[in-house]
Amino acid sequence: MSVVGTISNGCGIKAYQNLNAPGLDWLKSSRTDLDPILKDCVIVAEAPDAEGHPHDGIPDGTRMVALSDDKDPAAPVLYFSRAEFTKFLDGVVDGEFDHLRATGAEMERAGVTAVP
Repeated sequence: MSVVGTISNGCGIKAYQNLNAPGLDWLKSSRTDLDPILKDCVIVAEAPDAEGHPHDGIPDGTRMVALSDDKDPAAPVLYFSRAEFTKFLDGVVDGEFDHLRATGAEMERAGVTAVP
């Protein structure tokens, strides 16, 4: 029996399953819809604490964050410690990755519109 998780965009919640991380409750931007679920977003989830992680810097019990793509229910899942994820988010807030943002034309070509 598989354990089904959820996906939420801050405005609603639906059942969702990534086969590589069953039972996780995923979050995506409020700028994407849930009804129907538009497969167009990076998703993150609170993951189980690390256990037997192959990197020496991630001891057992380290709180982890999972990162994936909602376009494929079998998409790979990447796991980061909360410290690693926080450093990345701080860089986003500081504008260090702004040069990677899509242009208006790229957003239009992708058919992406902002959800208020």
